[in-house]
Amino acid sequence: MKKQLKGIGASAGLAIGKAIWWKKAKHEVTEQEIDSVEHEQKRFDDAVQTAMEQITELKEQTKEKIGEDEAEVFQAHLTFLSDPEYVGKIRERIQSEKKNAEYICEQVTNETCEILASLDDEYMQARADDVRDIGNRLITILSGETQLHPAQLQAGDIVIAEELTPSETAQFPKELSGIITEKGSQTAHAAIIARTLGIPAIVGLGQAIHEIQDGDRLIIDGEKGEVILNPSQELEQSITTQIKEQQKRKHEALQKAAEEAITADNQRIQIFANIGNLTDLQDALDHHAEGIGLFRTEFLYQENQDWPTEEEQYEAYTTVLKAFADRPVLIRTLDIGGDKELPYADLPKEENPFLGHRAIRYCLDHPEIFKTQLRALLRASIHGNLWIMLPMIENPSEIQETKKLLKECQQELTAENRPFRQQIPLGIMVEIPAAAINADRLAKEVDFMSIGTNDLAQYTLAADRGNEKVAHLYDAAHPAVLRLIHMTAQAAKKAEIQVGICGELAGDPLLTEVLVGLGVDELSMSATAIPETKEKIRHLRTDTAKKLAQQVLALDDGQQVREFLRS
Repeated sequence: MKKQLKGIGASAGLAIGKAIWWKKAKHEVTEQEIDSVEHEQKRFDDAVQTAMEQITELKEQTKEKIGEDEAEVFQAHLTFLSDPEYVGKIRERIQSEKKNAEYICEQVTNETCEILASLDDEYMQARADDVRDIGNRLITILSGETQLHPAQLQAGDIVIAEELTPSETAQFPKELSGIITEKGSQTAHAAIIARTLGIPAIVGLGQAIHEIQDGDRLIIDGEKGEVILNPSQELEQSITTQIKEQQKRKHEALQKAAEEAITADNQRIQIFANIGNLTDLQDALDHHAEGIGLFRTEFLYQENQDWPTEEEQYEAYTTVLKAFADRPVLIRTLDIGGDKELPYADLPKEENPFLGHRAIRYCLDHPEIFKTQLRALLRASIHGNLWIMLPMIENPSEIQETKKLLKECQQELTAENRPFRQQIPLGIMVEIPAAAINADRLAKEVDFMSIGTNDLAQYTLAADRGNEKVAHLYDAAHPAVLRLIHMTAQAAKKAEIQVGICGELAGDPLLTEVLVGLGVDELSMSATAIPETKEKIRHLRTDTAKKLAQQVLALDDGQQVREFLRS
């Protein structure tokens, strides 16, 4: 008899498959006295070295297979493996307590996780998962046990787990049918990686997950967050037909992806790609992006041991601009802080880094760092259609200060006889509610605006997008967020400048018609979402989309919005 369970949809798609419980090896760590401190410390040092080699290899595999942003989680793991507050403490306690490395490692890992989990800072709370992942890896290496191999999973398997670490999810094959977890949120690393891999996923199923047994036949809907246990043969056949239809639509959309996205009543919507590094570039070209709506430049900084030089940045920007020729490339200036740290940046420890000294605030306080990037951008501008985009703008003075720095850089380059484009569009990301509310004022200062719905949603709803405890509150489809999008679009129209969306909402097929109805000119998304988004736009009318948008704005929350649109 079929049974239905409900969780949080984390990666859209229908799937049918067999439940495979992902049981992590339970390390039975025993406390033992040791004869030689030096020998035990060397065992531990060797384990740390092995762990660093494994994680470095995993980071490279993830970067190549999925992308730079998803691979960056492993940089945090490498940082912890050289942290004297963690690794150094384990070595010290091996010496002071004269106990085996496995036991001390488990003790220090548990204590560190408890400290992190007790902090008020949501970002630091989330790092407890990273430390536990590292501790488990070290204990596995020290015990000589064989590690689990996610790559052994195959098509038709649906992984069931209490929770999944980034290092596990990143190794899952693309052929995997689905993922279901007891814990987690839509923005957990595992959920993000699942979306990038195109694997349907449901998180936050809670205790109900234990009703699923190894080998159970499952149907999952990664958009609605629904799981059906042991469905009837008739239902399975019906879902199989739907899956085949989805696959057919995807294939047909890809065949037409080179065509423009023009509505049935002849309004063109530009469809751009978000990229986080140069390896994403080919994917954007293959899926016929009409431009780059968000080029995150953080990878240039996070890959380096020190500030990247002007020449290094110039070469990276030139590569993207040449690849897209006359098509717009919106390059976002450095956006560090919040959940993006740089070891060499000496960022202050803040109680709430998402509301702190980050993005444009940091850059304007460090003009020498900012000008290096601006000079590189100006020099690269001769190779394509560069648009410069500023993150986390809150008031006009931040734009005006940036313009002064840009002018200084132009004067320097002119004196050095280095060429650059004289007219480069300058725009902002609207990701703070104040920026959306004051969009009419900000629009007078810029050539375009792009709405970053990920941050805009968490700031508007006061719900950290990385905190599973409030995951049910975080939804960029909330009418309050949609109202801010509408306000920004209206302000842009009045100022006769372009307005787009570069947050994950832009690639959500359920919201495409609503976003067009709210008045945006451009949508930027993961490259794989481009063909189907274009196809959907070709079948809608703007007058109908506007009416739909107005209906949605009258609803109470994101859940109501999604249920209304599905109906």
